[in-house]
Amino acid sequence: MGLRRVTVAVLVGAAGAAACGHRGAGAPAPVLPARVVYERAVRQYRTGHCGDAKDGFQILTSQLAPTDTLVALAQYYEAECDFADGLYLESSHEFRRVADEHTGFRLAPDALLRAGDAEAALWTDPELDPEYGNDAMTTYRELLARFADSRAAERAKVKIAALTNQFAEKEYRNGIFYLRLKAYDSAILYFRGVVADYPQSGFASPALLKLVQIYRTLSYTQERQDTCDHLRRYYPQAAGLAQQCPAADSSSAP
Repeated sequence: MGLRRVTVAVLVGAAGAAACGHRGAGAPAPVLPARVVYERAVRQYRTGHCGDAKDGFQILTSQLAPTDTLVALAQYYEAECDFADGLYLESSHEFRRVADEHTGFRLAPDALLRAGDAEAALWTDPELDPEYGNDAMTTYRELLARFADSRAAERAKVKIAALTNQFAEKEYRNGIFYLRLKAYDSAILYFRGVVADYPQSGFASPALLKLVQIYRTLSYTQERQDTCDHLRRYYPQAAGLAQQCPAADSSSAP
């Protein structure tokens, strides 16, 4: 690897040109080993100089064989630069490319994880279209299937839980919207959906409590009692449980 040489004319930039001012106008561009170009680009990335770093990474990806390990590394860190610059869509594509084209590469699981992270970063507001959130969930689950024993897979489980909570929040907010309009049937559907689809989320017990309120308003005595029983059994620490489901409700309905 250390014997590979690539031109670094793009990498050196203005500072390098000044340092090499003694060369004649027709002198050839300097040639450095690929490993040197890579290590310099990584240093630039780690010190926040992603523009210069990407120049170096692109030299490697354009001049080395696609199967070269340095190409996979360069693609990975170039994707990290895009992520750092807020170019999440481009970043997700580059990370995906690393994971798919270099499956045996040691950073392939991390690349797939970061592809999911980039997609998730495109969906930060639960009230917006969850297309990218769905893409991120699919990518994280793909990681669990392809690289089940990797450390990246363990991190993906945590991210799946966080994303699941975000989906639950979206459903819960929809329920609140219809509740404010007194469109109780629609609100009930959304709140029930939160409980059924995201029972481990932080919005399951609040959704159940909202159902209790609606059932009380509609005088749905049995439904209210059943929901209170469900809360006591599965969410005994739910905030507001004692107020919405008094102890007397557990033995007899009013």
